[in-house]
Amino acid sequence: MNSEIRYRFQSAQIANRFLNELKDWPIAKVKTRLLNGGFDVKVSYQFDGTGFDYTCSELDDLASQHQGVEVN
Repeated sequence: MNSEIRYRFQSAQIANRFLNELKDWPIAKVKTRLLNGGFDVKVSYQFDGTGFDYTCSELDDLASQHQGVEVN
């Protein structure tokens, strides 16, 4: 199952820092895309749909370290 999460950051510079950390992210293979003039980052990854989604949890933690919030 393909999962997508979108995060919003205070500036495009911070969004790019978050995106760059995900390029060599050891937790999971993710695809990223800048949106909304560079303030939002959409993250896509594969989740098998069973059990707890640790990738989502780790993404939330990393985004919060950059003062990012999940948006719909």
